[in-house]
Order: sequence, then structure tokens, then C-alpha cells
Amino acid sequence: MSTHLLSRHSHRPRASLSLLTRGAAITPAITLERGRAHEACGPARRSFALWLAASTQGPVLWITPQWQPVTLNPDGMMDFADPARFLFVAAPRREDQLWAIEEALRSGAAPLVVADLEEPPAMTPVRRLHLAAEQGGSLGVAPLALLLTPGSGGAAGIESRWHMSPAHQGRQRIWQLDRLRARTQPPACWRLQQKAPRSGLQLCPAPQADLPSEGPHLRATQQ
Repeated sequence: MSTHLLSRHSHRPRASLSLLTRGAAITPAITLERGRAHEACGPARRSFALWLAASTQGPVLWITPQWQPVTLNPDGMMDFADPARFLFVAAPRREDQLWAIEEALRSGAAPLVVADLEEPPAMTPVRRLHLAAEQGGSLGVAPLALLLTPGSGGAAGIESRWHMSPAHQGRQRIWQLDRLRARTQPPACWRLQQKAPRSGLQLCPAPQADLPSEGPHLRATQQ
């Protein structure tokens, strides 16, 4: 008696995480697939991570190298998300940082795992992160990994790459967001504005002048 090795199943798309406030309709949508590893670069990449954190519920794991000279400033974070939700890990080696990301994703304990890296990782570590994130969602909502990289990024095998930079005008808090690449979506760009603390992002139609700094949520630490 023969058996069928293949069967037809309808494809179920992965759940996604939106960067925008619930109910905001923007086309194309600003979403990141759960259960995958994504990359954010640019001078406001940490702001991008905080916006994602505001779109989730539960703990956020933030992994940095132990020697990094800056840390997140809780007072500045208040405009984006509750600092009490964040768990910080300082890895003594780059290998430890990648290991911590992978294990955190596999556990599924945090819906968002952020890694502040000094350089983009290679293809093999990124593939391991994809697999770990998928395993972490086996019993519930799959976690999402966000790799913060300097410059224009360049992590190999990433699900999507985003570039965020400040474009504030006076007291208006505005950011320029570019989707540089994604597996299932074309490149796109947006101008986004936060009109009040914790109010979420909205589409800003008018271009504004850029400012070089990222924002008040970073502070220098002693070496």
C-alpha cells in the first residue's frame, strides 16, 4: 500500500507586528513578521526598537555588549514605552551576545528580543535566529528578533531591513523611515510623527528638515 509523502495545505501567513498605533491605515503597511529576525539601522535605530516595543505586550529583552559606552535612558524611554518592561543583558563577548539572542528566542519568553550589535552578523547566525524564533512560537505567539546595526546595516539573510533617522522640526517629533529590503514587500519610505508622548506614530505628509541626534533616550556611561 502506497502512502502520500506530500499533501496540499493552505498557506497560513505568519502573524505580524505593526509599528503604528492600532487603527492607523497606511499603505503599504509598516509591519514586521513574527517568528523571524529583522534588522534596523540608521541614527534612530534604537527609536525604531522602542516603537516596536510599544506595539507589544509583556517583557522586552535588550541585549548589548558589555563594553558599549551608552545605555538606554529610562526618562527618555518614557515617551515610547514603559521602562519597567525591559530586561537588559550585557554580554561579555560577541559570541555570548548571539548565543543569548538565540536562547531567548527559542524560549519564547519575550515577544521582542532586541540586540544592539557593533556589526552585522553573517548568514549562519541569522539563520539560527530564524529557526530559534520559529521554535519559540511553537506553543504561542512567535517572538520577533530585531538586530540593531550601525551605518546602513547589511546583515545577511535577514527577513527585512529598516533605516530610521530623526527629522524633527522645532517641537515636532518626526522621523524618516525607509524599508530598504524585505522578502515579501517592496522598498518604501514614510515620514512619521508623534504628536504627544505615548500617543503612537502617525503619517506626516509634509517633509521637514533633519536633525542629527537620535533623541533623549540614550545616555553616556562611564568606561
